[in-house]
Amino acid sequence: MAPILDIKGLYKNYGQVEILKDINVAIDPGDFLVLVGPSGCGKSTLLNCIAGLEPITGGSLHIDGRDMTNVSPKDRDIAMVFQSYALYPTMTVARNITFGMKVRGVDAATQDRKLREVAQQLQIEQLLSRRPGQLSGGQRQRVAMGRALVRDPKLFLFDEPLSNLDAKLRVEMRTEIKELHQRLNASMVYVTHDQIEAMTLATKIVVMKGGVIQQIGTPSEIYNTPANLFVADFMGNPAMNLIPAKASQTGGETRIEIARKDGAPIVLTDARTRDLPADVIIGVRPEDIAEPGFRASQTAQHAECTVDIVEPAGADTFVVMQMGGKQVTARLHAETTARPGQVQQLAFDLGKVSYFAPDTGQRLN
Repeated sequence: MAPILDIKGLYKNYGQVEILKDINVAIDPGDFLVLVGPSGCGKSTLLNCIAGLEPITGGSLHIDGRDMTNVSPKDRDIAMVFQSYALYPTMTVARNITFGMKVRGVDAATQDRKLREVAQQLQIEQLLSRRPGQLSGGQRQRVAMGRALVRDPKLFLFDEPLSNLDAKLRVEMRTEIKELHQRLNASMVYVTHDQIEAMTLATKIVVMKGGVIQQIGTPSEIYNTPANLFVADFMGNPAMNLIPAKASQTGGETRIEIARKDGAPIVLTDARTRDLPADVIIGVRPEDIAEPGFRASQTAQHAECTVDIVEPAGADTFVVMQMGGKQVTARLHAETTARPGQVQQLAFDLGKVSYFAPDTGQRLN
């Protein structure tokens, strides 16, 4: 299957400043690609390059096999949904949705049919005669999506479309976008700084930092096997615990030693032989530190830990401890008996642990 979007060796400069550096990414038809990273990482610039709103400095960009280097945005067969909605304030919802079709010379009967289909899909039939100023943020977002959907393009582009909505509405709209993707089997590229949005929507995630791709993978790959310390820290809420430790080999096993504020170090044994440096950073997700027996795992190692803070959070309770000079968070069950100041036996799932080099930050396993 030929990729619907194929980017090779793409660079984008503003004068002498490199904004995007050697970007290589491809997606198949029907993929939902999410570009994620902190503010200023280059994700919106990359989206604008795909849309044709920014010329590329070097490399190639193909949509459905067609070289887009010198093709204008209107001829790329894309539809874009902006953060600001970009609706015409003096036009009704119906005219906002059909205006692009009218400009392209689509006949009135087709315009009307597509308008009705999209309005029904997005449940905005009752809003068609209103103007944008009479709509809520969520309704405006639906109209902006409707305007994109009637295009039936090769590629949908979303630029932080939910960032202006309140938390509850964001979750609702996120679900709607996911349902829309599944129903249409459309090809989508979506920009966000919200890693939860990335994890829940994507079939493929690109994590960016400083104009450089840090990792490309499925949500599961990005979450469970982060390529470096940046990805490990950025993806996940709460973030992965990154704990300085000492590693050594004993009898075919790997001995992990973590310093404690008081008393002897915590010693964990990884049954697998690892080619690790003496100084290592171990990455362990909060859910992989639990009460013994609560989550069945053959690779769990037990250790006694002093609890500093207990944070009830409904279905879970988070406890915070000091290990290796860092704050470490464990996700325990809601009925845990853990209390601040007490020693709690916890099980570390060594089968889920990531190891990182302290100097380069790169993954070692």
